[in-house]
Amino acid sequence: MITPAVLISGAGTLLMSTSSRLGRVTDRVRQLTARFKVLVTEDGRQEGLAREEKRLIVKQLPRLARRSRIIVRAMTSLYLAVALLVLTSILIGSSSLLNRTAGLLPIVIAIAGSACLAYGALLLSFETRLSASTTREEMKFLVTLGEHYAGLYDERLMKEVGQELDA
Repeated sequence: MITPAVLISGAGTLLMSTSSRLGRVTDRVRQLTARFKVLVTEDGRQEGLAREEKRLIVKQLPRLARRSRIIVRAMTSLYLAVALLVLTSILIGSSSLLNRTAGLLPIVIAIAGSACLAYGALLLSFETRLSASTTREEMKFLVTLGEHYAGLYDERLMKEVGQELDA
């Protein structure tokens, strides 16, 4: 009964952080939507690189939608893992209480729960890579924006920053 409890705790921790990730994706979509609304106004169109920023936003929205779908799948998998691992504990406890052998059923259910936990973790790993790629894309845009306003920055520094982002 201890092993399912430890796995339930791990799945619960992943669920809390995953829920937070979903909230961040939602917030980011709202931020980009608000920024896009500004960029399509007359004043917004006058901003430096407004067209490029609009392209960046339009390019990122499908990625954010994809991230959201991955996170929802991961959460579903993690919730299923918790349910299966709790069921495993119930089966082990009830067989002990009733002085009967539960057979292979708790083992099979525990393996299924562990597999769901592993699948959820793999999905989160993929989502993290997707998140990092969009962040790098935004940083590259910021370097381009900085180069646009080159009078404010040392050009050599901007090239170094650009090289760091490419690495």
